[in-house]
Amino acid sequence: MAAGGEAHNPLEQFEIHRLIDLQIGGIDISFTNSALWTGIVVLVATGFLMLATSRAALVPGRLQSVAEMTYEFVANLLKENTGTQGMKYFPLVFSLFVFVLMANMIGMVPYAFTVTSHLAVTATMALIIIVAITLLGLIKHGTGFFHLFLPSGVPLWLAPLLIPIEVISYLTRPVSLSVRLFANMMAGHTTLKVFGGFVVALGVVGGILPMAMIVALTALEFLVAFLQAYIFTILTCIYLNDALHPHH
Repeated sequence: MAAGGEAHNPLEQFEIHRLIDLQIGGIDISFTNSALWTGIVVLVATGFLMLATSRAALVPGRLQSVAEMTYEFVANLLKENTGTQGMKYFPLVFSLFVFVLMANMIGMVPYAFTVTSHLAVTATMALIIIVAITLLGLIKHGTGFFHLFLPSGVPLWLAPLLIPIEVISYLTRPVSLSVRLFANMMAGHTTLKVFGGFVVALGVVGGILPMAMIVALTALEFLVAFLQAYIFTILTCIYLNDALHPHH
């Protein structure tokens, strides 16, 4: 749980702070706490995978087992949703899952910063995914990609109604993809911070119930952290499948 500032202000933990002030041509490119923790997430994820696979053995140890289970989990997820054609994009999907999961889990550490609790971060990832998938669909299928908005077998008289609905649905994909992740992480950490404030305000005796709630909510938040990484990844796989098979 990210825990910045006083207990009475649960939203202070999400504030962006400049660590190194940088201005180039009037553009603010300052190095912030968000950038710092994004770098930490990447380093921790990379370090874990390198350590887990550095001494690969026939009988895997704990770290290697976790790495292999993560690999198989994402591979099965991708294959089930995109078929064998989608496996060439495994490195992208795997990196995405590991980054989001690691960012969520590191955000549970006291005084850490939850990168995925910011809409700017999740929206940027979502836009990159949707733009890349759209370009992939256009490159692979040309104008045939637009069959996605009017599936085969649909009567033409339904086109004026169906196409606008499908286009709007497609354009809202980055919104739903990004808002779902950021809202869940922000809401969870805010709730934990509020109950933490109750513990401080009520003291040792009065804070027993809020403390019990914090323990229960923390366990739930770890589950949510994994589920949100899973949901973000499986939606990416579904969208990727639309680019690979727009005629289905």
